[in-house]
Amino acid sequence: MTHIPNYRDRRILTFPAVHPCEGISSVTLLASLITLSQNICNFQHESFTTQRRNARETMRQIGVLLIFLHEIRERGLVIPDSILLCFSELHFTFQKIHFLIQDCTLEGARLFMLTKSQYVATQFRSLIRAMATALDVLPLQSFEVCSEVKELVELVAKQARKAKFEIDPKDEIASKRVHSILRQFERGTEPDVSSMQGIMNYLEIKTWKDCNKEIKFLEDEISFRCCDCDEREVPLLSSLVGFLCYCRAVIFETLDNQSEARFSTEMMITYVNPEDFRCPISLELMTEPVTVSTGQTYDRASIQKWLKAGNMICPKTGEKLKNTELVPNTTLKRLIQQFCADNDISLAKSCNRNRDITRTIVPGSSAAAHAMQFLSWFLTRRLVFGTQEQKNKAAYEIRVLARSSIFNRTCLVEVGTVPPLLGLLTTNDKSTQENAISSLLKLSKHASGSQSIMDSGGLEPILLVLKKGLSLEARQIAAATIFYLSSVKEYRKLIGENPVAIPGLVELVKEGTTCGKKNAVVAIFGLLLLPRNHRRVLEAALAENVVDGAHAILQASALSLIIGMLRSATSRAGKEHSASILLSLCVNVGVEVVAVLAKDPSLMPSLYSLLTDGTSHAAKKARFLIKVLQDFNETTISGLKGSSIPQERSLHVW
Repeated sequence: MTHIPNYRDRRILTFPAVHPCEGISSVTLLASLITLSQNICNFQHESFTTQRRNARETMRQIGVLLIFLHEIRERGLVIPDSILLCFSELHFTFQKIHFLIQDCTLEGARLFMLTKSQYVATQFRSLIRAMATALDVLPLQSFEVCSEVKELVELVAKQARKAKFEIDPKDEIASKRVHSILRQFERGTEPDVSSMQGIMNYLEIKTWKDCNKEIKFLEDEISFRCCDCDEREVPLLSSLVGFLCYCRAVIFETLDNQSEARFSTEMMITYVNPEDFRCPISLELMTEPVTVSTGQTYDRASIQKWLKAGNMICPKTGEKLKNTELVPNTTLKRLIQQFCADNDISLAKSCNRNRDITRTIVPGSSAAAHAMQFLSWFLTRRLVFGTQEQKNKAAYEIRVLARSSIFNRTCLVEVGTVPPLLGLLTTNDKSTQENAISSLLKLSKHASGSQSIMDSGGLEPILLVLKKGLSLEARQIAAATIFYLSSVKEYRKLIGENPVAIPGLVELVKEGTTCGKKNAVVAIFGLLLLPRNHRRVLEAALAENVVDGAHAILQASALSLIIGMLRSATSRAGKEHSASILLSLCVNVGVEVVAVLAKDPSLMPSLYSLLTDGTSHAAKKARFLIKVLQDFNETTISGLKGSSIPQERSLHVW
């Protein structure tokens, strides 16, 4: 049986079984029981790294009952209504057993299931006893099946009543070793690597990729529990993450596939995902795709926010919605889940899709904290004294670790990873340069990281990557790094005065991919917060023939794009900036722009929405734009050919 794990449908070790409805026919119930039993028996024994004995015994007993169920169907026997209740209880129990076995074979959950061995063994015992109870009241004499089959069922019922289903001794020993290692981390003692290697071998975690899947599962489980306000086991889960991160970097020396592994999850989302999997509003992968009356599909959270703002038109087509009914698009949801499973992308629930990383300022446990500190020292030593391959691997590990946790960034900056990472930017190896600049990007998001980069003379090598990076990807990441550095007020002047910085960003706007252009534009925006950089940006842009003021925007047919951003932006700031641009174009270009805006039926609802939901500044701009459009429409109706655009300097549109 090919089992595609999807633990996001339910939390691990929860069994949301449902009783068959009272009016269900005996034929339907029997068919469902047979299918469920077959699904349980189809699990391969080699898929179990823990609970092998309990799972094997459970599957054996259900396999015997499957023979009995097949015999009933093949003989066309009539099942009396009095016996349907017994079969319903069996069906309910088999559902729970199926969930339990799914969890025992769930990809990425091996270490977690090992630590829960005692609890899982108890669940096996409890469910098999429940099956025995249902069999005890089953009147076998009512079925005209062969005596051998009846004897087998009676034997299974007897065995189920007496079965112990205890924790496997090997699982128990391995679980105790894990907890011993976690206690060592908690005390601030670095465990012996061979002990951790033994755990990896026992769980058959053989590669970097295998280990990374375990980490992703645990991180998602932490987010899942925090979302549900159930944080009782978060310290244990965090400790296991620290343990596995240490193993991933120290034990698994090489990445499984350099060309694939160097792409982080967010890069895959940027370049690989089919556009149909993205919500037209949020531009993120849809977790709960729903279809509106126009046939367009959106993520539930995004379209609900759109409707709540009073919008009754389809964001994508501009058509008026006949109703606000949202129909789940289950087919598309399955395709997205399959795509994420195939590409090793973690798709979080909508409630934690944009997980608040601020909660990772502190570690989830003292064991996790010490594990990260030991790992930071290890990676720093590798950056300085390792071979070229080890340096590349260390840079990639830092890239991954710094992405997921503010505490990780703090540890990595404090132990001094920034200077050796800056040294790797001048390498001739493309992969190493990309990993180094990506790590610096993540660390630059931390206040101490930005300071360490600038204090270590990091601006020059980063700008060198921006201008002459070994790949377009490295150049684009360098632009994003400059944006984060420019978030510090005193650094804007230093960056702006560098003769390479602004021309390099403008050049990337011209040559980069969509992602690269975005990185360059936001970096330029950050530098423009310093007024003296305005002239430098304009000079560089004119030198590259990229900007010719407001008329260039009009000639580039960007009006529809800006209107679309005003309509679909999910943040207040995005809507306000879009309104500012439109207002500025009206003021600086005049009737040519107003005439185009007046023809767009979706603009007015967006502006009125900004009046109620926006900031006071945004509302003021929206009010002025509405007045401009209304004046234009009135003069057009009156037969006038033009419209004067009032100048209101107090709006501060720039």
